[in-house]
Amino acid sequence: MSDAQPSPVDGGASGAPVGGQRTFLAVLVNTAAANVTTSFLWFALTFWVYLETRSVLATGIIGGAYMLLLAVFAMVFGSIVDRHRKHRVMLFSGLITLTAFLIAGGLWLAFPEAALLDLGGPWFWLFAGVILAGAVVENMRNIALSTTVTLLVPVERHANANGLVGTVQGLAFVVTSVFSGLSVGFLGMGWTLAIAIGLTLVALVHLLTIRIPEERPAAGAEPGPLVDLGGAVRAVRAAPGLFALIIFSTFNNLIGGVYMALMDPYGLELFSVQVWGVVLGVTATGFIIGGGLVAKFGLGKNPIRTMLWIVMGMGVLGAVFVLRDWWWLYAAGIWVYMALIPPVEAAEQTVIQKVVPFAMQGRVFGFAAAFESAAAPVTSFLIAPIAEFAIIPYMERADGRATWGWLLGDGESRGIALVFVFAGLVMVVAASLAFLTRSYRILSQQYRTAEVNADVVETASDRAETAPGDGSSDVEVADAAARGMRGAPPTVASDERRE
Repeated sequence: MSDAQPSPVDGGASGAPVGGQRTFLAVLVNTAAANVTTSFLWFALTFWVYLETRSVLATGIIGGAYMLLLAVFAMVFGSIVDRHRKHRVMLFSGLITLTAFLIAGGLWLAFPEAALLDLGGPWFWLFAGVILAGAVVENMRNIALSTTVTLLVPVERHANANGLVGTVQGLAFVVTSVFSGLSVGFLGMGWTLAIAIGLTLVALVHLLTIRIPEERPAAGAEPGPLVDLGGAVRAVRAAPGLFALIIFSTFNNLIGGVYMALMDPYGLELFSVQVWGVVLGVTATGFIIGGGLVAKFGLGKNPIRTMLWIVMGMGVLGAVFVLRDWWWLYAAGIWVYMALIPPVEAAEQTVIQKVVPFAMQGRVFGFAAAFESAAAPVTSFLIAPIAEFAIIPYMERADGRATWGWLLGDGESRGIALVFVFAGLVMVVAASLAFLTRSYRILSQQYRTAEVNADVVETASDRAETAPGDGSSDVEVADAAARGMRGAPPTVASDERRE
């Protein structure tokens, strides 16, 4: 291949398809619109339920069920992504989401609002359940989006593309935080649901105008399990050190669960509920800045090293931004913390896109998502009662203040602050130890040398110039990818696909 630098819209040296980055941007914008719409309705449902019922239990069950279902179905979504063309997966996801929202709209029209808010009746749980189903299925698009980076973007621009993903996710969070509350407050749940249905339909129609050049996936050539856990495990094991990276990301999410459980209670001690909502919206711009910096500058020659340094910085930040109950210190700390999240997520995605064969990336992304989605809620459910019944009362007593007052000072919620400090220190220690592991050295070397997807972008470039379905090189592409990863002959790769 030529050493020339790729242009913004064609593959150049990397063999990415002509117009691949432009196609990726179209897919990214479409997925962002779908994510915003789904999050808009999901947040609105949570606000509406709490405002009308004042039931923390109901909102807790809804939020917990969402995270639980994400963890359970992530592997299913990953297997589907690997077995079908990515454009079809996105269309399927959009159709299911639209259908679920239409059913919710039908329930809204068919039953009085009082019936839908009766927590003891079936209609509330059915109404919330179908919206939940639509929101969960929509996440299939995010797994498909991660694989299109490999398919459409030159390898040296993968980190930048993943940074753009972080940017639009941050934008979605900002928009959702602001407009969900406004819509429920001024328009009511009925019109909010109508807006979500309309925007979901618009995103689906726009998706029909996008063409993604891709061979029929080899994994879909023969019947296979709905959840291909074995295939995901083989793909992870084929890249030594990758499982350690997933475990580290899961551990990082476990620590993140501490923040998820205690960030709102601490913030509501410093701000009124109205101001706290504005603070969250403003600090969420950190997502946009962090993702934008990755999109501009990338992640360096070794994204794994970059990720570990950033995680150490997040730990230090988590340990210091509550040392005093100063509102400006807490708000600034949240903003910086959110700005650091996109580089960490982009680093993991960039490594997977480089070292895992394209034909198996959906299963690996699903495998990672299953672990990582389950981590934060587990810690959240564990730390909340520990903090409420043990740590906070201890810090309110004289012995607790005498022991830790030199570090945390006086003020409200010093017990929560103590939890933050220790969680941050644990994060720093974990990232420091990761630098010393054999898995870090092996995976870093493999990232520098892996070329398992070199033939994928070349084939995609050929497909961009010909009609879909005019060739049958999908098996050859998967074989070439497997040979690049393991040094195995074609028959071994074929056997792995059939399994």
